[in-house]
Amino acid sequence: MAQRKLRIALVAGETSGDMLGAGLMRALLELYPNIEFEGIGGPRMAAEDCKTLYPMERLAVTGLTEVLGRLRELLGMRRQLAGYFIRRPPDVFIGIDAPDFNLGLEQRLREAGIPVVHYVSPSVWAWRQYRVRKIARSVDLMLTLFPFETEIYRRHGIPVACVGHPMADEIDLQPDPRPARERLGLPDTPVIALLPGSRENEVRRLGPLMLQVAQWCLQQRPQLGFVAPMAGAGVRALFERQIAEQGNALPLTLYDGNARELMRAADAVLLASGTATLEAMLLKKPMVVCYRLSPLSFWLMRQLVKVEHVSLPNLLAGRALVPELLQRDATPENLGRALLQALDGVGQAERLEHYRAIHRDLRKDASRRAAERVLGLIGRGP
Repeated sequence: MAQRKLRIALVAGETSGDMLGAGLMRALLELYPNIEFEGIGGPRMAAEDCKTLYPMERLAVTGLTEVLGRLRELLGMRRQLAGYFIRRPPDVFIGIDAPDFNLGLEQRLREAGIPVVHYVSPSVWAWRQYRVRKIARSVDLMLTLFPFETEIYRRHGIPVACVGHPMADEIDLQPDPRPARERLGLPDTPVIALLPGSRENEVRRLGPLMLQVAQWCLQQRPQLGFVAPMAGAGVRALFERQIAEQGNALPLTLYDGNARELMRAADAVLLASGTATLEAMLLKKPMVVCYRLSPLSFWLMRQLVKVEHVSLPNLLAGRALVPELLQRDATPENLGRALLQALDGVGQAERLEHYRAIHRDLRKDASRRAAERVLGLIGRGP
């Protein structure tokens, strides 16, 4: 008997969500081959035959004040998506991260009788805990990436499952940097990877700072080289303008994408807080984390955030495992000193023990686990 075709709707709002969505789609098709996907995703989801209703880049915005400038457009897009899916109900809707956009959409769809899964927990354990009430109204199942995230949902009676993180499945427990260095043709001298972010507004804030850090480090150690992955044509054009405006020549090579390969090959990494910090940790890299928001966004965040750390390695370890320098503390000299210490391996032996323990804890065959939970919710489980 032929399988009934399933229609699954997904909305991802940034590069990390696109990666998670593509992995989930592949796992769903392995378990149930007759599925049609549509929604919002990036190039990886498009490569898995997700029909794209809007470009993902239109959702990629960070910072409280930054969102306000795009609010009308985002609300209009969400309203149109809700109308579309209510008129043509999918078998299940999966919101992948992007909670400020997805939760409102999910609530409308759930009220219309559409089963809803949210993949990647919002940071309710850290700030804006009142959102748990909205999540309870909006989702039938929460899928979390990290074990510490499940407790708050269980406490509020929200169905939840920790599926682990797909990157922990993909990356070796003991990654070898040498093949990556050879493929990239990197020299034997130390190389630092600069990751200013995947969104243009992140690069606008952090790009000049990272270039100043690279210049400071180069003055201390002239043999250093630098590499930087560019998340898209817009990000690359912006970063190239920033390089030209700085004026000082740097031994810096830009690459289109390939962030994981560059981090794997590098001796140390300077990066924005976000998913890339988890990836650097899984690659067992010395790193320094920095971040800057607009002054108002940062002030508001400080009033609301209830945790001591912002980077995933530190949150998962429950301690200051890697240096975090934020806002005014994120100066070229402060970041440069921390980066050179990381490059020299200061504290790295102890960090590696924590890195490996966290890596093992997150290895759960995440995409397949998530797919099983999604299909189970709609009565199509294996």
